[in-house]
Amino acid sequence: MSDAKTSQTAQETPARNGKDHSPYQVLARKYRPKNFSELVGQDALVRTLTNAFALDRIAHAFILTGVRGIGKTTAARIIARALNCVGPDGTGGPTPDPCGECESCIAIGEDRSMDVIETDAASRTGVDDIRELIESVRYRPVTSRYKVYIIDEVHMLSRNAFNALLKTLEEPPEHVKFVFATTEIRKVPVTVLSRCQRFDLRRLDTETLTGHLGMVAGKENAKIAPEAMALIVRAADGSVRDGLSLLDQALAHGSGERGGEVREEEVREMLGLADRARILDLFDLMMKGEIAPALTLTAELYRAGADPAVIAQDLLDITHWLTRLKIVPDAAEGLAVSEAERGRAGEMARTLAMPSLSRTWQILLKGLAEVQGSRAPLTALEMVLVRLAYAAELPLPAEIVEALESAPAPAPKPASAPAPAAPQAEPEGTGGDERAGGDDAPPPIRAVAGGDAASPAPGPVAQPEPPVSEAPPADPKSFEEVVALFKAKRRSILYADLVRHVHLVGFAPGRIEFRPGDGAPETLASSIGTLLGEWTGKRWVVSISKEDGAPSLAEQAAAADQARLSKAASHPRVSAVLETFPGAEIETVRELADDPGSGDDQK
Repeated sequence: MSDAKTSQTAQETPARNGKDHSPYQVLARKYRPKNFSELVGQDALVRTLTNAFALDRIAHAFILTGVRGIGKTTAARIIARALNCVGPDGTGGPTPDPCGECESCIAIGEDRSMDVIETDAASRTGVDDIRELIESVRYRPVTSRYKVYIIDEVHMLSRNAFNALLKTLEEPPEHVKFVFATTEIRKVPVTVLSRCQRFDLRRLDTETLTGHLGMVAGKENAKIAPEAMALIVRAADGSVRDGLSLLDQALAHGSGERGGEVREEEVREMLGLADRARILDLFDLMMKGEIAPALTLTAELYRAGADPAVIAQDLLDITHWLTRLKIVPDAAEGLAVSEAERGRAGEMARTLAMPSLSRTWQILLKGLAEVQGSRAPLTALEMVLVRLAYAAELPLPAEIVEALESAPAPAPKPASAPAPAAPQAEPEGTGGDERAGGDDAPPPIRAVAGGDAASPAPGPVAQPEPPVSEAPPADPKSFEEVVALFKAKRRSILYADLVRHVHLVGFAPGRIEFRPGDGAPETLASSIGTLLGEWTGKRWVVSISKEDGAPSLAEQAAAADQARLSKAASHPRVSAVLETFPGAEIETVRELADDPGSGDDQK
């Protein structure tokens, strides 16, 4: 009697409690796709295989590659079901839409089909394991249409195992199909790849993965905040399985199972993430060089549960985001960030220079590896932040160049009295009374014959300098004075454009007309007019003409330098030197100042 009561009580308990005592199944398994139409985000694979089944052009071997958790093994099982489905009435053939009702579909779905052999190559890598597989290939399937071999992580097979599989893979029996899956496609020999149809499964984009996880959460009667869902999708990094696992964890960690909504703060705590607003605060302190409050904020984030490596990664993400905002201001739209964060990031992107962001990226990228590989991650992160804060105070490369260009030239050292020159023989054809300082004589030339000349080797060739005045007036009266004004104001980029790319057509005080060269920026005319107006207090009209105009200042300087070289080469003494030393070349021509201590006018 007591046993009957006990049995009756055990049977009534589920009804009274209202709960199902069947084992819990994680979301990644519960919502695993059972046919191609449920496979999310792999349109190319679905379209190709659907057409192949419809046209009866089914390959004997497939290889599926991609990152973890995007559906490689799931797709392999769907292929096995599609090959062996016989329909509810048992008369069907291979189909891209397995019925899920026939014995073959049910057995494959429950992983108990004797004709679908799933092997993990990570645990069976040797040639003996492959030989055992090859021996079983010749036997026909027991209950199904095809014998399907699914080998996961196939890249972990040994070289000998691959070689043993090649012949069977190329010409398998008609009742055998192979489906390989791998995350390291480059480790698979080319001889294997050439015998298989390859499918590259892609990561799911943010929108697709968000929609899929939202659908699963709806079926589970769970509520999750959009900000919390965005954090889960970001952590999943395009992997459906990772996203479902994180969603499962968030529903258990948060308040979703109690009828409430899973909040952003709960997901951040679960993932060990820092608040984005505080990461922006930390980034701002770094860029301002305020290291003491930055270290204090880092310690607070660490005590709140943030992983140092995650903080470094978040700083990298902020750097990338701000860099994109500088290039594409609309990049902030569509992201799961608040309006306040979007506005603050836009302001930071406008104030920070692109070289500074690029330097910050390089420091953080190297620092992230240091933090991940350190035994004391917090200490490593603090050292990275110190390095970043001090680097933020360094001048930009353009500022260094401008400072070097505007620095005064060092005062020349007083020259010692020259030693009396030894008498030199006059070349034939020249008079003994000919002076180097004559009206038609160029300044002295140093010629080098293959590096064997007695004189020291000359320095680098002097670059032609445009003829601009040293002290430009506040109100320039010529184009040369305009160029000199830009140089004096340390506008090195515009100065270089004026020298190289401006072909002057007309000039008058307050008006410049020119033809821009091929490399001139589109905003050159407007920039010149705006800056001249600011500096002179007058309105300047700078217009572009289609006429050829005069050569640029750089071309004029180069032509003048070439004329000096030609004139020097025609000098009788220089010609004699060049003939005496075959292969000698004129490196440069320098104008020497008059020596007040010398008794003649030689230059």
